[in-house]
Amino acid sequence: MRHIVFLFCLGLLLSCGAGKGTTTTGSQDVSGPDGLKARVVAADENKARENVVEETIAATKVMARVMEHTTVQDVAKSMEFLASDELQGRDSGSEGIAKAAEFIINSFESNGVAPYFETYRDTLGNFDLPAFNVVGILEGSDPKLKKEFIIVGAHYDHIGLLTPENGDAIANGANDNASGTTTVMELAKYFGKEKANKRSIIFALFTAEEKGLMGAKHLANKLKAENLNLYAMLNFEMVGVPMVDKDYLLYLTGYELSNLAQVSNGYADENLVGFLPKAKEFNLFKRSDNYPFHEIFKVPSQTYCTFDFTNFDHYHKVGDENEEMDYAHIALVINKMIPVVEGIANAPVKEITYK
Repeated sequence: MRHIVFLFCLGLLLSCGAGKGTTTTGSQDVSGPDGLKARVVAADENKARENVVEETIAATKVMARVMEHTTVQDVAKSMEFLASDELQGRDSGSEGIAKAAEFIINSFESNGVAPYFETYRDTLGNFDLPAFNVVGILEGSDPKLKKEFIIVGAHYDHIGLLTPENGDAIANGANDNASGTTTVMELAKYFGKEKANKRSIIFALFTAEEKGLMGAKHLANKLKAENLNLYAMLNFEMVGVPMVDKDYLLYLTGYELSNLAQVSNGYADENLVGFLPKAKEFNLFKRSDNYPFHEIFKVPSQTYCTFDFTNFDHYHKVGDENEEMDYAHIALVINKMIPVVEGIANAPVKEITYK
Protein backbone atom coordinates (compact mmCIF):
# COMPACT_ATOMS: atom_id res chain seq x y z
CA MET A 1 0.00 0.00 0.00
CA ARG A 2 2.72 2.52 0.92
CA HIS A 3 4.57 1.77 -2.31
CA ILE A 4 1.38 2.54 -4.26
CA VAL A 5 0.87 5.78 -2.32
CA PHE A 6 4.51 6.68 -2.85
CA LEU A 7 4.19 6.22 -6.63
CA PHE A 8 0.93 8.18 -6.68
CA CYS A 9 2.54 11.07 -4.78
CA LEU A 10 5.55 10.98 -7.07
CA GLY A 11 3.27 11.15 -10.11
CA LEU A 12 1.40 14.04 -8.54
CA LEU A 13 4.66 15.81 -7.83
CA LEU A 14 5.83 15.44 -11.42
CA SER A 15 2.52 16.60 -12.85
CA CYS A 16 2.45 19.60 -10.54
CA GLY A 17 6.03 20.47 -11.44
CA ALA A 18 5.25 20.23 -15.15
CA GLY A 19 2.39 22.66 -14.82
CA LYS A 20 4.18 25.15 -12.65
CA GLY A 21 4.62 28.53 -14.29
CA THR A 22 2.76 27.58 -17.49
CA THR A 23 -0.40 29.61 -16.87
CA THR A 24 -0.73 32.24 -19.60
CA THR A 25 -3.41 34.53 -20.88
CA GLY A 26 -2.76 33.73 -24.53
CA SER A 27 -3.59 36.68 -26.82
CA GLN A 28 -5.98 38.25 -24.32
CA ASP A 29 -5.41 41.80 -23.19
CA VAL A 30 -4.12 41.64 -19.59
CA SER A 31 -4.31 45.36 -18.99
CA GLY A 32 -7.01 47.04 -16.93
CA PRO A 33 -9.16 45.53 -14.16
CA ASP A 34 -9.87 42.28 -16.02
CA GLY A 35 -6.19 41.77 -16.74
CA LEU A 36 -5.26 42.45 -13.13
CA LYS A 37 -7.85 39.89 -12.00
CA ALA A 38 -6.42 37.33 -14.41
CA ARG A 39 -2.91 37.91 -13.09
CA VAL A 40 -4.09 37.51 -9.49
CA VAL A 41 -5.89 34.27 -10.34
CA ALA A 42 -2.80 32.96 -12.13
CA ALA A 43 -0.61 33.86 -9.16
CA ASP A 44 -3.00 32.11 -6.78
CA GLU A 45 -2.99 29.01 -8.97
CA ASN A 46 0.78 28.95 -9.07
CA LYS A 47 0.98 29.40 -5.31
CA ALA A 48 -1.45 26.51 -4.83
CA ARG A 49 0.67 24.34 -7.09
CA GLU A 50 3.80 25.27 -5.14
CA ASN A 51 2.09 24.30 -1.88
CA VAL A 52 1.05 20.94 -3.31
CA VAL A 53 4.59 20.34 -4.55
CA GLU A 54 6.08 21.19 -1.16
CA GLU A 55 3.60 19.00 0.70
CA THR A 56 4.15 16.13 -1.74
CA ILE A 57 7.93 16.40 -1.41
CA ALA A 58 7.61 16.28 2.39
CA ALA A 59 5.23 13.29 2.25
CA THR A 60 7.41 11.32 -0.16
CA LYS A 61 10.50 11.98 1.95
CA VAL A 62 8.71 10.67 5.05
CA MET A 63 7.49 7.53 3.26
CA ALA A 64 10.90 6.91 1.71
CA ARG A 65 12.79 7.10 4.99
CA VAL A 66 10.25 4.86 6.74
CA MET A 67 10.33 2.22 4.02
CA GLU A 68 14.11 2.07 4.02
CA HIS A 69 14.76 2.51 7.75
CA THR A 70 15.21 -1.00 9.11
CA THR A 71 16.67 -3.71 6.92
CA VAL A 72 16.96 -7.46 7.39
CA GLN A 73 20.66 -6.88 8.05
CA ASP A 74 19.85 -4.42 10.85
CA VAL A 75 17.58 -6.99 12.47
CA ALA A 76 20.15 -9.77 12.07
CA LYS A 77 22.88 -7.69 13.72
CA SER A 78 20.87 -7.25 16.92
CA MET A 79 19.18 -10.64 17.00
CA GLU A 80 22.36 -12.63 16.45
CA PHE A 81 24.02 -10.96 19.42
CA LEU A 82 21.08 -10.82 21.82
CA ALA A 83 20.12 -14.47 21.24
CA SER A 84 23.67 -15.81 20.94
CA ASP A 85 25.07 -18.61 23.11
CA GLU A 86 27.55 -16.08 24.50
CA LEU A 87 24.73 -14.44 26.51
CA GLN A 88 23.71 -17.77 28.08
CA GLY A 89 19.98 -17.10 27.89
CA ARG A 90 20.04 -13.58 29.45
CA ASP A 91 18.83 -14.64 32.89
CA SER A 92 18.19 -11.67 35.18
CA GLY A 93 21.23 -10.83 37.29
CA SER A 94 23.59 -12.88 35.09
CA GLU A 95 26.75 -11.91 33.23
CA GLY A 96 24.97 -12.67 29.98
CA ILE A 97 22.20 -10.13 30.48
CA ALA A 98 24.79 -7.55 31.56
CA LYS A 99 26.39 -7.96 28.11
CA ALA A 100 22.97 -7.50 26.50
CA ALA A 101 22.46 -4.32 28.50
CA GLU A 102 25.81 -2.94 27.35
CA PHE A 103 24.84 -3.69 23.74
CA ILE A 104 21.55 -1.79 24.16
CA ILE A 105 23.25 1.14 25.89
CA ASN A 106 25.82 1.43 23.10
CA SER A 107 22.97 1.53 20.58
CA PHE A 108 21.14 4.24 22.52
CA GLU A 109 24.29 6.33 22.85
CA SER A 110 25.22 6.07 19.18
CA ASN A 111 21.70 7.07 18.11
CA GLY A 112 21.26 10.11 20.31
CA VAL A 113 18.98 8.59 22.95
CA ALA A 114 19.91 10.07 26.33
CA PRO A 115 19.73 8.22 29.67
CA TYR A 116 16.47 8.91 31.47
CA PHE A 117 18.09 8.73 34.91
CA GLU A 118 21.70 9.65 35.75
CA THR A 119 22.75 6.54 33.85
CA TYR A 120 20.93 4.21 31.47
CA ARG A 121 20.90 1.50 34.16
CA ASP A 122 17.84 1.55 36.40
CA THR A 123 18.71 -0.83 39.23
CA LEU A 124 15.80 -2.82 40.64
CA GLY A 125 14.92 -2.47 44.28
CA ASN A 126 12.53 -5.43 44.28
CA PHE A 127 14.88 -8.22 43.13
CA ASP A 128 17.43 -10.25 45.08
CA LEU A 129 20.22 -10.24 42.51
CA PRO A 130 21.78 -7.11 41.00
CA ALA A 131 19.56 -6.43 37.99
CA PHE A 132 18.61 -3.36 36.02
CA ASN A 133 16.34 -2.03 33.31
CA VAL A 134 17.87 0.03 30.51
CA VAL A 135 15.99 3.32 30.15
CA GLY A 136 16.58 6.10 27.61
CA ILE A 137 14.67 9.19 26.53
CA LEU A 138 14.15 11.44 23.54
CA GLU A 139 12.66 14.75 24.59
CA GLY A 140 9.78 15.94 22.45
CA SER A 141 10.13 18.93 20.16
CA ASP A 142 6.87 20.68 21.08
CA PRO A 143 7.06 23.00 24.13
CA LYS A 144 3.69 21.81 25.42
CA LEU A 145 3.41 18.22 24.19
CA LYS A 146 6.90 17.28 25.37
CA LYS A 147 5.53 17.29 28.92
CA GLU A 148 3.47 14.23 27.95
CA PHE A 149 5.31 10.90 27.74
CA ILE A 150 4.99 7.70 25.75
CA ILE A 151 6.84 4.58 26.85
CA VAL A 152 7.98 2.19 24.12
CA GLY A 153 9.14 -0.99 25.82
CA ALA A 154 10.03 -4.67 25.78
CA HIS A 155 11.74 -7.09 28.14
CA TYR A 156 15.29 -8.10 27.30
CA ASP A 157 15.70 -10.92 29.82
CA HIS A 158 14.99 -14.62 29.32
CA ILE A 159 15.25 -17.75 31.46
CA GLY A 160 18.94 -18.66 31.22
CA LEU A 161 20.00 -22.31 31.36
CA LEU A 162 17.68 -25.34 31.37
CA THR A 163 18.03 -29.10 31.60
CA PRO A 164 19.98 -30.04 28.46
CA GLU A 165 18.13 -31.28 25.38
CA ASN A 166 20.34 -32.95 22.81
CA GLY A 167 23.34 -31.35 24.45
CA ASP A 168 21.88 -27.83 24.44
CA ALA A 169 21.04 -26.15 27.76
CA ILE A 170 20.82 -22.50 26.64
CA ALA A 171 17.35 -20.97 26.38
CA ASN A 172 18.48 -18.27 23.93
CA GLY A 173 15.17 -16.39 23.88
CA ALA A 174 15.23 -15.27 20.26
CA ASN A 175 11.48 -14.82 19.93
CA ASP A 176 11.07 -14.25 23.67
CA ASN A 177 12.15 -11.50 23.62
CA ALA A 178 15.19 -10.57 21.57
CA SER A 179 12.64 -9.84 18.82
CA GLY A 180 10.82 -7.25 20.92
CA THR A 181 14.09 -5.80 22.18
CA THR A 182 15.34 -5.41 18.60
CA THR A 183 12.08 -3.69 17.70
CA VAL A 184 12.45 -1.12 20.48
CA MET A 185 16.12 -0.52 19.63
CA GLU A 186 15.26 0.10 15.98
CA LEU A 187 12.43 2.47 16.89
CA ALA A 188 14.83 4.33 19.18
CA LYS A 189 17.34 4.52 16.32
CA TYR A 190 14.72 5.95 13.96
CA PHE A 191 13.48 8.64 16.35
CA GLY A 192 17.00 9.40 17.54
CA LYS A 193 17.97 10.10 13.93
CA GLU A 194 14.84 11.88 12.72
CA LYS A 195 13.84 13.73 15.92
CA ALA A 196 10.28 13.22 14.70
CA ASN A 197 8.46 13.25 18.06
CA LYS A 198 6.59 16.17 19.59
CA ARG A 199 5.84 14.20 22.76
CA SER A 200 8.72 12.80 24.77
CA ILE A 201 9.42 9.09 24.28
CA ILE A 202 10.93 6.84 26.92
CA PHE A 203 12.55 3.70 25.52
CA ALA A 204 12.59 1.03 28.23
CA LEU A 205 14.09 -2.45 28.10
CA PHE A 206 12.98 -4.40 31.15
CA THR A 207 14.76 -7.06 33.15
CA ALA A 208 13.09 -9.74 35.30
CA GLU A 209 9.93 -9.96 33.21
CA GLU A 210 10.31 -13.72 33.41
CA LYS A 211 10.41 -13.45 37.21
CA GLY A 212 6.98 -11.83 37.44
CA LEU A 213 7.19 -8.49 35.58
CA MET A 214 9.55 -7.23 38.29
CA GLY A 215 11.46 -4.74 36.13
CA ALA A 216 8.30 -3.13 34.80
CA LYS A 217 6.74 -2.96 38.27
CA HIS A 218 9.87 -1.27 39.61
CA LEU A 219 9.98 1.33 36.83
CA ALA A 220 6.25 2.02 36.86
CA ASN A 221 6.32 2.73 40.60
CA LYS A 222 9.44 4.86 40.27
CA LEU A 223 7.97 7.00 37.47
CA LYS A 224 4.65 7.32 39.27
CA ALA A 225 6.48 8.68 42.31
CA GLU A 226 7.91 11.36 39.98
CA ASN A 227 4.37 12.23 38.84
CA LEU A 228 5.30 11.44 35.25
CA ASN A 229 2.58 12.56 32.85
CA LEU A 230 2.25 9.22 31.03
CA TYR A 231 0.00 9.15 27.98
CA ALA A 232 0.43 5.54 26.83
CA MET A 233 2.68 2.50 27.16
CA LEU A 234 3.36 0.57 23.95
CA ASN A 235 4.97 -2.82 24.57
CA PHE A 236 6.46 -5.37 22.13
CA GLU A 237 6.55 -9.08 22.89
CA MET A 238 7.44 -12.08 20.70
CA VAL A 239 7.29 -10.56 17.20
CA GLY A 240 9.81 -12.97 15.66
CA VAL A 241 7.59 -14.98 13.33
CA PRO A 242 4.46 -14.11 11.30
CA MET A 243 1.01 -15.29 12.28
CA VAL A 244 -0.79 -17.99 10.33
CA ASP A 245 -3.76 -17.18 8.07
CA LYS A 246 -4.47 -13.74 9.54
CA ASP A 247 -5.39 -10.61 7.60
CA TYR A 248 -3.47 -8.39 10.04
CA LEU A 249 0.23 -8.29 10.95
CA LEU A 250 0.05 -7.97 14.75
CA TYR A 251 -2.52 -8.42 17.46
CA LEU A 252 -2.98 -6.26 20.52
CA THR A 253 -3.44 -7.64 24.03
CA GLY A 254 -6.42 -6.08 25.77
CA TYR A 255 -7.75 -5.30 22.30
CA GLU A 256 -11.28 -4.63 23.51
CA LEU A 257 -10.20 -2.35 26.37
CA SER A 258 -9.18 0.68 24.29
CA ASN A 259 -9.20 2.17 20.81
CA LEU A 260 -5.44 1.68 20.35
CA ALA A 261 -5.92 -0.84 17.53
CA GLN A 262 -8.11 1.60 15.61
CA VAL A 263 -5.66 4.45 16.20
CA SER A 264 -2.78 2.22 15.08
CA ASN A 265 -4.59 1.16 11.91
CA GLY A 266 -5.42 4.76 11.11
CA TYR A 267 -1.78 5.81 11.16
CA ALA A 268 -0.70 2.66 9.33
CA ASP A 269 -3.38 3.25 6.69
CA GLU A 270 -4.14 -0.48 6.66
CA ASN A 271 -5.47 -3.32 8.79
CA LEU A 272 -2.20 -3.65 10.70
CA VAL A 273 -3.46 -4.61 14.17
CA GLY A 274 -6.22 -7.11 14.92
CA PHE A 275 -7.94 -9.13 17.61
CA LEU A 276 -6.71 -12.61 18.55
CA PRO A 277 -9.32 -14.54 20.59
CA LYS A 278 -6.61 -16.76 22.15
CA ALA A 279 -4.92 -13.68 23.58
CA LYS A 280 -8.10 -12.85 25.47
CA GLU A 281 -8.69 -16.49 26.44
CA PHE A 282 -5.24 -16.73 28.03
CA ASN A 283 -5.42 -13.18 29.44
CA LEU A 284 -2.15 -12.11 27.84
CA PHE A 285 -2.97 -8.52 28.73
CA LYS A 286 -1.86 -9.29 32.29
CA ARG A 287 1.19 -11.35 31.35
CA SER A 288 3.61 -8.82 29.91
CA ASP A 289 5.27 -5.56 30.91
CA ASN A 290 2.37 -3.38 29.84
CA TYR A 291 0.32 -4.53 32.82
CA PRO A 292 2.14 -2.77 35.70
CA PHE A 293 1.75 0.54 33.85
CA HIS A 294 -1.94 -0.17 33.36
CA GLU A 295 -2.35 -0.89 37.07
CA ILE A 296 -0.26 1.99 38.40
CA PHE A 297 -0.96 4.78 35.89
CA LYS A 298 -4.45 3.79 34.68
CA VAL A 299 -3.56 4.83 31.13
CA PRO A 300 -3.67 2.80 27.89
CA SER A 301 -0.88 0.22 28.26
CA GLN A 302 -0.91 -2.69 25.81
CA THR A 303 1.31 -5.17 24.00
CA TYR A 304 1.81 -5.76 20.27
CA CYS A 305 2.59 -9.41 19.47
CA THR A 306 2.69 -11.97 16.64
CA PHE A 307 2.82 -15.22 18.66
CA ASP A 308 -0.53 -16.83 17.82
CA PHE A 309 -0.19 -20.21 19.65
CA THR A 310 0.19 -22.06 16.32
CA ASN A 311 3.29 -20.47 14.76
CA PHE A 312 5.99 -21.19 17.37
CA ASP A 313 6.69 -24.40 19.30
CA HIS A 314 9.68 -23.33 21.39
CA TYR A 315 8.24 -21.09 24.11
CA HIS A 316 10.56 -21.29 27.15
CA LYS A 317 12.59 -24.04 25.51
CA VAL A 318 16.16 -24.33 24.27
CA GLY A 319 14.79 -24.35 20.72
CA ASP A 320 13.99 -20.62 20.83
CA GLU A 321 16.90 -19.91 18.50
CA ASN A 322 17.60 -17.41 15.75
CA GLU A 323 17.25 -20.18 13.18
CA GLU A 324 13.52 -20.18 13.95
CA MET A 325 13.15 -16.42 13.38
CA ASP A 326 11.94 -14.56 10.30
CA TYR A 327 14.13 -11.46 10.13
CA ALA A 328 12.20 -10.03 7.18
CA HIS A 329 9.01 -10.25 9.25
CA ILE A 330 10.63 -8.44 12.19
CA ALA A 331 11.88 -5.69 9.87
CA LEU A 332 8.38 -5.38 8.43
CA VAL A 333 6.87 -5.03 11.92
CA ILE A 334 9.36 -2.28 12.78
CA ASN A 335 8.85 -0.32 9.56
CA LYS A 336 5.07 -0.61 9.79
CA MET A 337 5.10 0.57 13.41
CA ILE A 338 7.19 3.68 12.74
CA PRO A 339 4.29 5.80 11.38
CA VAL A 340 2.06 4.47 14.17
CA VAL A 341 4.41 5.56 16.96
CA GLU A 342 5.15 8.80 15.12
CA GLY A 343 1.45 9.56 14.73
CA ILE A 344 0.73 8.87 18.39
CA ALA A 345 3.71 10.98 19.45
CA ASN A 346 2.63 13.94 17.30
CA ALA A 347 -1.16 14.01 17.54
CA PRO A 348 -2.35 17.37 18.91
CA VAL A 349 -4.68 15.65 21.38
CA LYS A 350 -4.62 12.35 23.26
CA GLU A 351 -6.46 10.04 20.87
CA ILE A 352 -5.95 6.74 22.71
CA THR A 353 -8.51 6.16 25.45
CA TYR A 354 -9.76 3.26 27.50
CA LYS A 355 -13.35 2.39 26.68
